[in-house]
Amino acid sequence: MISSIVFTFLLFITIPPYALGCLLLRPFGRRAAFGSARAWGRLIAWLARNLCDLHYTVEGRENMPADAAIVMSKHSSAYETIMLLLIVPWHCWVLKRELMWAPFFGWGLAALGPIAIDRSAGRSAVEQVVEQGTKRLAEGSWVVIFPEGTRMAPGETRRYGISGTLLAQAANRPLVPIAHNAADFWLRRGLRKKPGVVRFVIGRPVSAAGRHPREVNDELQSWVEATVAQLRSEQGLQRS
Repeated sequence: MISSIVFTFLLFITIPPYALGCLLLRPFGRRAAFGSARAWGRLIAWLARNLCDLHYTVEGRENMPADAAIVMSKHSSAYETIMLLLIVPWHCWVLKRELMWAPFFGWGLAALGPIAIDRSAGRSAVEQVVEQGTKRLAEGSWVVIFPEGTRMAPGETRRYGISGTLLAQAANRPLVPIAHNAADFWLRRGLRKKPGVVRFVIGRPVSAAGRHPREVNDELQSWVEATVAQLRSEQGLQRS
């Protein structure tokens, strides 16, 4: 537990300098600012390994398209949001705008050019994702979406939001599902980080062209949740 406390302390005190790096590099473009964020991700991965004995592996890298696409990732902890900095090429997140208000962390996020939405805005928030996401993809930036909208407890899920699929149809880009078992090691609440290996699995790209958005979402969610369940079963983890 002490190592988890030390790790969490170091995580938070490293945010300001790397956020400052994002801000200083922003005049050279969002891709340059992303370099500072990725460097921070590498540091956090190193600290997690050496302080908490928490590692990660990536399976299915061959499924990543050559051109920018839309990632639909399982959301269950803070760990995957950080490690995706290392797994997915230059990208922006779709996130709730309140995150932008946090000192240092939010300022660094703003420099990366996320798609910050008001989740209570309904249809207009979806339209914002489609409009801004299309521009980001055209610039060569991937778009990362957590379609559950909030962190889910191990073994749980909720209906996927539709904005990612609508963006895929508007931009004519594939959707790339990512499943993982991070919640069993980096808990949603509390400081404890359990030792072990978080497995990230990248699925085959899914085309949304000419299909009903809900049909596409059902396919993505079925694959992600089945893969998460398989990962947990292989590691002998029970529903929490």
